[in-house]
Amino acid sequence: MFNSFKLNPRKLNTRLAAAAFGAIAIGATAFSAPAAAAPLPLFPFFMAPPVEAAPPPVAVAPSQDEERFELPARLRRQVVNYNTREAPGTIIIDTPNTYLYLVMGNGQAMRYGIGIGRDGFTWSGTQTITKKAEWPAWTPPPEMIARQPYLPRHMTGGPGNPLGARAMYLGGTIYRIHGTNMPETIGTRVSSGCLRLTNEDVSDLYSRVSVGTKVIVLPMTDRRADLGRTIR
Repeated sequence: MFNSFKLNPRKLNTRLAAAAFGAIAIGATAFSAPAAAAPLPLFPFFMAPPVEAAPPPVAVAPSQDEERFELPARLRRQVVNYNTREAPGTIIIDTPNTYLYLVMGNGQAMRYGIGIGRDGFTWSGTQTITKKAEWPAWTPPPEMIARQPYLPRHMTGGPGNPLGARAMYLGGTIYRIHGTNMPETIGTRVSSGCLRLTNEDVSDLYSRVSVGTKVIVLPMTDRRADLGRTIR
């Protein structure tokens, strides 16, 4: 009675092949995507897990500390009366009073508030600006690393760099006139001998001087009264 259900083996193979092809065709239709999308594989259960795109790099925002901090009136950049025999364009560092004077001539100077070396790290003498740099990188000298081994060996320039927005290198020394991302240190004795200004002030000074500018650093023992008088 079951003979009626027997199929010729050749016909059976043909029908099985047709059925398999039909299944593949249906699967391809079911899982096809719009032309604009990436094509999907025929068998989704064999799909590799999706690869997440790397997040875009996060830009480091400049610190707003300088915008929030307001310098005391005496440390703000201002034109003052200043009597000196030095030629216009000369920089004079008044170490005891934490001022930097840029001689303008005609008995006047531009005065900036500065931060100076802490006890034991002040110095004096005459140098010249031998190099200028915008957003300078910082490589602490070996002497500084020996005292403070936790310091980085190198830092690229930018808002977080302790040299700030500009630097003017003094002779062949390790000292610089530079900016700072800590404006609250202006008027204090905090550095290892470098002379710091706010980023705004150092950018102003940078625009006014050139390589070869004479820099006179007065000693801390020079206790003469402040010679600069604000122009009213």
